[in-house]
Amino acid sequence: MSAEGGGTRAIIAALAANLGIAVTKFIAWALTGSSSMLAEAIHSVADSGNQVLLLVGGRRSQRRATPEHPFGYGRERYIYAFIVSIVLFSVGGLFALYEAYHKIQHPEAIHSWKWVPVVVLVVAIALESYSFMTAIRESNHTRGKVTWVNFVRRAKAPELPVVLLEDTGALIGLVFALFGVVLTLLTDNGVWDGIGTAAIGVLLVAIAVILAIETKSLLLGEGANPEDVRKIEKAILAGEGIERIIHMKTLHLGPEELLVAVKIAVPRAERADDLAQHIDETEVRIREAVPIARVIYIEPDIYHERKAPTVSEGASAAAG
Repeated sequence: MSAEGGGTRAIIAALAANLGIAVTKFIAWALTGSSSMLAEAIHSVADSGNQVLLLVGGRRSQRRATPEHPFGYGRERYIYAFIVSIVLFSVGGLFALYEAYHKIQHPEAIHSWKWVPVVVLVVAIALESYSFMTAIRESNHTRGKVTWVNFVRRAKAPELPVVLLEDTGALIGLVFALFGVVLTLLTDNGVWDGIGTAAIGVLLVAIAVILAIETKSLLLGEGANPEDVRKIEKAILAGEGIERIIHMKTLHLGPEELLVAVKIAVPRAERADDLAQHIDETEVRIREAVPIARVIYIEPDIYHERKAPTVSEGASAAAG
């Protein structure tokens, strides 16, 4: 199962859950005036917008390569994931912190429809749990034995890590909101509602920063993971006419498209037609070993063993 297909399913599940949750939270806020409910409603709207952005980024990344963009548009998924982090920081986190400041400065208890927010938050936790479990299930298809922290940090497809972090933040944020609302109802003191809202804001800002850092790394360009590098090296050296790998570089053009540039050492007496055949066979082996290696450049060369400089040669070079 491709990471893209699993990511799309997780995004759609999260979008459906967040739209339903946002509506109920806005209704609860309108009835009670709870700042925690308003912060959570805006959080759900921001998450819904983020999921739409991820879907748009996935769609646009599938466009064909053009002369102006010869390597295609695969990285567009990274750009939209980075925009998601900005939206989560500004719309979700900063708004929640502003609302918390206002609520703590001017606390207001919940006087009407007192238990509506509790019911809404419990239902929202159930819906977010469904979205979260969907993201976990789809991530497990590609995660393998990697830890969850390393999966979020090393995944080349941004959709699943983004949805995982968003859903994690949403669930924890709902717990913070429930904490603030329940204590406000029990103590009749609106400050608790503001404290719950502040906790939501800090949480969203922290998640947005993590997303921005990880997505920035993808935008700058990441190489293949160590396992794929080993597979590529093994595939290169498995054929005839190749003495060794002089050096190799890889770069993700998108989550599922890898560029491989390698310089190989070939025998001095290699004929041109034999050399061309060996290079073609090497490309086939690389693609069989790592199917996402779609752009391959192989440069043949003669390997020259460099002898280590003597003490006198090193001293002369230093003096020069």
